[in-house]
This record gives sequence, structure tokens and C-alpha cells, in this order.
Amino acid sequence: MYLENGNVNSKTKLILAHGAGAPMDSPFMDYFAEKLAGDDLHVIRFEFPYMQERRENGKKRPPNKQDILLACWRQLIADFAGADRLFIGGKSMGGRMASLVADEGGVSGLVCLGYPFYAIGKLDKPRIEHLKTLKCPTLVVQGERDSMGNRDAVERYDLSDNVKVYWTEDGDHSFKPRKASGRTEIENWDAAIDAVKQFI
Repeated sequence: MYLENGNVNSKTKLILAHGAGAPMDSPFMDYFAEKLAGDDLHVIRFEFPYMQERRENGKKRPPNKQDILLACWRQLIADFAGADRLFIGGKSMGGRMASLVADEGGVSGLVCLGYPFYAIGKLDKPRIEHLKTLKCPTLVVQGERDSMGNRDAVERYDLSDNVKVYWTEDGDHSFKPRKASGRTEIENWDAAIDAVKQFI
């Protein structure tokens, strides 16, 4: 089951995966897919097996093992291999899994929305080894206050020159700022969407 937005005949496609806890039609995913899609960009969303099961029976399940998540990504890349330009990515875990197959899949680019650079409270165990050598052009959109990758921590990492980070002002893991910042969540979402459009 896919959710599709934009022109299905467009030769530029962006496949987006959901994060660990919310489905492909969460408010965040809906907003980004609908605003990014257009005549020149076909946006496709899908769900990993555990989330499909949750949708069917209503029971919360933990994410599938990594090999299953990566197999899903490899299948999606194969399914849409006919695109002239194929971009992959997603929210949090979905984007991280995409980053692990981006080079082998030969995709045009990678878009990570709130990358989980480390588990909450585990700054000493960053998940960045493959990001040091990534060849695929990559845009990471990150909140400055992200509990899984704040600006202070991430700017110290020695990431590949192909990885560019766009910071949402005072944003958390879903780019929501504090009221005191003077920013709104939608302002940060729209700024993030503009950054992705420019990247693509």
C-alpha cells in the first residue's frame, strides 16, 4: 500500500518512509508529502511491515529488525528504478534506514527529516559511521534542539562532504520550536520543505 502525491508521471520521484512510532499518514508526513509534491515531483509514501500490522489490528508493535527494514527499502528502490531521478528518505528511523542503502541503490539523493544521530541520552554512541563515507548527495533537516541530534553535537561530527545539514530554528525532533523562540511549528515545517525543494 502506497500513498502518492503529485504527478505520478513525473520522472523525478521521492520515496518517504515513516519514523519508528507514527504511520505514513501522520500529520507530519501528510504535511511534508502534500507540500513537497507537485507537477514536477511525485512523492510516494509506504509503511514497513510492523506498521502495516498495527494498522490492521490496532496493536502497537516495535519496528522490524534492521534486515527487514532494509529489504523493504531495496524493494522500493527496485520498484521505482525507472525514474530519471530517484530520491529516498524519510522521518527519523525511516530516513536512517534509507541512508544505509542510498549508495548501493545508486539513488540521486537522500533526504533525512530529523535524523536519529544517537538514541535519546546516548550521545556517546553516535550512529554515524556510514555517514562519514556516504557518496550519495544528502540533505539532513534537523532541529537545533533535537534530542537525537542537537546542533552542538552534530556540528562536531566529521561527516562526508556530501552530507549537508539544514537547521530548523529552535526545533525539536519534529522541528517544533518553543513559544519563546517566536517561531511556529508550521514556519519551521515550511522552511524545511523549501530546503528540500531546493536540494531536489
